[in-house]
Amino acid sequence: MFRALLSSGHDGGAGAWEPVLDGESGAGVFRSEDGTRYAKCVPADSAASLKEERDRVGWLSEQGVPGPRVLDWRVTPDAACLVMSAVAGVPADRVPATRLRVAWASIADAVRHLHELPVRECPFTRDLSGMFVTARDVVERGAVNPEFLPEDRQGTPADELLARLVPQLGHRLAQEAAETVVCHGDLCLPNIVLDPETTNVAGFIDLGRLGAADPYADIALLLANSRETWADEGQANSADEAFAERYGIVLDRDREKFYLHLDPLTWG
Repeated sequence: MFRALLSSGHDGGAGAWEPVLDGESGAGVFRSEDGTRYAKCVPADSAASLKEERDRVGWLSEQGVPGPRVLDWRVTPDAACLVMSAVAGVPADRVPATRLRVAWASIADAVRHLHELPVRECPFTRDLSGMFVTARDVVERGAVNPEFLPEDRQGTPADELLARLVPQLGHRLAQEAAETVVCHGDLCLPNIVLDPETTNVAGFIDLGRLGAADPYADIALLLANSRETWADEGQANSADEAFAERYGIVLDRDREKFYLHLDPLTWG
């Protein structure tokens, strides 16, 4: 089905595309043979969500933040396909700790630049109230993926995990209202592409959750995910502090932990 949709454009036919096995979105992802384009394809029942991603990619590309550009949008009764330009470089999760440390200041600068976009001009939201609605739906459907949870929480029922966060909700909503920024929404290392020569950030990818939110919705994911690269806890803590200094904050570990525990409940 997806191959037929890809061949409907001006891309040299279905054979001009190669499947990409990376990623956890459930979409069919393809790369052009010359490496300059990516295509994300979904069944018709997911077309609305993909259209929202298309709109986010298009908006961010107009804001001076490096990332993909929308090249084509194709829809049939059975499926939809978003074709985007590739961001040349290497995902930040594929570099060793020594290279990630060199890139760390550029990553902090890029995140700060994203978060400094005029939030009132952002037409998209990933606000905390919406995250909780999504989390309740995922939990009620029993769709939480335990592999997304922190290791010390993987044996705990998902409804209990969500219930533990409810007493903080009012406080976190007030923090969000005071400090809303434009967030990536899934700010993990695979979604940050680095220039392999300079190690500067070449662009952000996978923008389907971009929107106005608490900055810690991004910061919590980035710092937690980067721990998979750092050699030990000491190196991780040092990197956390370096990020905070470069970004311009004193880390609020409780706020960070709240978003780190909420985010895994919103996928499913």
